[in-house]
Amino acid sequence: MRILRIIARLNVGGPARHVVWLTRNLSNDDFDSVLVAGSVPEGEEDMAYFASQNGVEPIFIQQMSRELSLRDFVSLGRIYRTIAKYKPDVIHTHTAKAGTIGRIAAFCYKWLTPSTLVGRPRRVRVVHTFHGHVFHSYYGGTKTRIFLMIERMLARFATDRIIAISEQQFREICFQFRVGRAEQFTIVPLGTEFPPLHDYQQNRVATRRELGINAHEIAVGFTGRLTEIKNLPLLLSVAELAGRQRSDLRFVIVGDGSLRPELERLAPPNVTFLGNREDVARLLPAFDIIALTSKNEGTPLSLIEGMAAGIPFVSTAVGGVVDLAGDQEESRSGVAICERGILIHDQTPENFLSGLNALIADPKLQNRISVNAREFVRNNYSLERLTSDIERIYRELASDSIS
Repeated sequence: MRILRIIARLNVGGPARHVVWLTRNLSNDDFDSVLVAGSVPEGEEDMAYFASQNGVEPIFIQQMSRELSLRDFVSLGRIYRTIAKYKPDVIHTHTAKAGTIGRIAAFCYKWLTPSTLVGRPRRVRVVHTFHGHVFHSYYGGTKTRIFLMIERMLARFATDRIIAISEQQFREICFQFRVGRAEQFTIVPLGTEFPPLHDYQQNRVATRRELGINAHEIAVGFTGRLTEIKNLPLLLSVAELAGRQRSDLRFVIVGDGSLRPELERLAPPNVTFLGNREDVARLLPAFDIIALTSKNEGTPLSLIEGMAAGIPFVSTAVGGVVDLAGDQEESRSGVAICERGILIHDQTPENFLSGLNALIADPKLQNRISVNAREFVRNNYSLERLTSDIERIYRELASDSIS
């Protein structure tokens, strides 16, 4: 079975690793997978090295990038030619931009053939994965409405299967924003590679010493892109507020992006910026808490990896983070204490710091969340499970196509 996978760009983040892992794992006796990717714009870190490390050689289309432009017509033509040359059984698009251009090209490939006149369009199935969505907190009202209209049309006319990565995301996309029909959706949680637990335990002391974190300090870590949607100004406000109330909290930000210079200018003294690191898994044991302040999320791989290391998290209650946290056990004025994490519903520095303080003050709560989180993600977010789920979807689609 020939699989053509398309993503807008291999920038730092979970989606890039996701498509590389799937392309690698579904290149075997049963599947022939090819990855198509656009260019990484200036100011974002390129993860092409990760594809190379995993033996994946993408087809790069330089004209395809994140922002809308006239070059998208060139990208559309190049993707169409790639599809026509490769003749895939399944076209699987990832992220909004690639999902739009890739599915339009797939629609044209399927229907623009003489055999359509006798009711036999080309036999190809189209899958789209929403890693997140741009239906709120990204753009203004007019632009968002245009994107919603496009997504609704693509779901109706150019998509056989839609993959959501969490229950919460499925409910938002299908029922709140009315994109696609419920029967088109399959929920496939993310998957990742987990280092052995003993690696985390052995690395903690050495990594904290390397980062200059003292034994008495409580290290709050953030890992991700430094972009508007991550709402880092909120985290800096939390750090500033914490600095006025206590001297033992240290905030460490791992990642890079266009906002870094401005964020560094605004940061209080208890914040350290490390930039992009390829050894994030090695750094995780240095943290006592993982923090996430996003306005909108799919399911953040950074939280999954932190949970696998047994590090409790405090996060804004957005997207798939709600599913990661699990059932609410207790509520304290805007702070929800859940099975596997702490959620902040009212996104203020005071509430976020209250969530951090609630966790720090209760070692039993820390341990309970840590154990629950580690067990949950290792049972439900393995790369093997992800690969198996996607393989099953492809086989189902192929079977439907034949029948």
